[in-house]
Amino acid sequence: MSDRVVGSIAAALVIFAAAVPPAAAQTAEPTLAPAPVPIPVPIERVTFEEAIRRALERNPTVGQSAQAVLRAQALLDQARSVFRPTITATAGTTVLDEARGFDGNITQPRTQAAFGGVASFPVLAATRWAQARQASDQVGIARLSAEETRRQVALLAAVSYLAVLLSEHQLEIAGRNLETGRALEEYARARLEAGQGSRLNHVRSSQERAAAEGLTQAAGLAVRQAQEALGIAIFADGPVDADGEPRIDAIAPAPVEEGWLAARPDVRLFAAQVAAADRIVRDTWKSWLPTATAAFSPQYVTPSGFFEPASTWRAFVQLQVPIYDGSLGATRRLRIADRETAQLRLDAVRSEARAEVRFAQESVTRNQQIVASSREAAESAREALRITEVAYKAGATTNVEVVQAQQTARNAEVQAALAEDRLRQARLDLLVAMGRFP
Repeated sequence: MSDRVVGSIAAALVIFAAAVPPAAAQTAEPTLAPAPVPIPVPIERVTFEEAIRRALERNPTVGQSAQAVLRAQALLDQARSVFRPTITATAGTTVLDEARGFDGNITQPRTQAAFGGVASFPVLAATRWAQARQASDQVGIARLSAEETRRQVALLAAVSYLAVLLSEHQLEIAGRNLETGRALEEYARARLEAGQGSRLNHVRSSQERAAAEGLTQAAGLAVRQAQEALGIAIFADGPVDADGEPRIDAIAPAPVEEGWLAARPDVRLFAAQVAAADRIVRDTWKSWLPTATAAFSPQYVTPSGFFEPASTWRAFVQLQVPIYDGSLGATRRLRIADRETAQLRLDAVRSEARAEVRFAQESVTRNQQIVASSREAAESAREALRITEVAYKAGATTNVEVVQAQQTARNAEVQAALAEDRLRQARLDLLVAMGRFP
């Protein structure tokens, strides 16, 4: 083989090697597409009072409770019809094949129209009268149930509002830590470029800055989640932000005589249910009473017959006396069981209410002390961080102490924010427990 042919083959191999990518490049993972940039969503800001008001106005559960009240009122009106007379009118025409009569007298015309009416009134109906009073109790129960529903809806909106404040405080803390981390990283880079620092200090500063960026992003996501939850609670079209601190003032301790129990919607609801069940039990004996109905029925026919005058009327009184009904005894026992069950529920709710008030008062007292201690600790941690940063810039220490001081300051601020949120929640719980919210 000539040198010319060998040179041509070698040149071809070089060109082929340059055209084909290496194996490592072939097996490399594909480059990920950049993440889409989120479209900014306009966020509405509402105050605490506005959030509660909108939740009560727009929540469909509140509307359903209002409809339940209207339904109970309609049932009451239906039960009260026993105190009103019943009036009906009739009209009819009778056509025969031929007139009836004898000796030339028409006893029943071939075509005859009749008009009449009946007016009746229950002069004695003890059972139905009792049912009217029982229906009145159900109207009151429906209204108390609507109040309890409103309380639950308002509480959900309030808790969602407090969650937004807490998440925003966490984001603020994370943002301050990120600014500190970036400043330290820039300072370490400048010292490294000037030949006065070390690569290790620069890497540590970069690591702390990257960790702070991740915590900031996580805190921002938590804020958006809380804002979305608040928007759902008040039935807004999008996320909603909290506008200012809520005015949740501390209240005086519960009086010893427990008069505050009457202010709680749930206690009043269960108490009304017990009273209604007790009335039903006490009215059971009325099922043995007789019932009496008086009625008046006028009638007019045209043309009149030989034995049927044109205008007639009749009045009657009907009395019905129960002799034996085997279901009344079982009905009474069933109603007694319902009453006792309602009483047990009321006792349980009262016991829970007392426990809630005691714990809420203790929680407010202790959380006030925790907030004061946490704020003092956070302030001391921030002061220690400032001193450590000054010492680091003066070359008296390394950035290890700075990172530790920064972490300590961040943890102290987080604990202070959590303590403040627990205090707000404890004050809200005390208002709820004593029936003063919303």
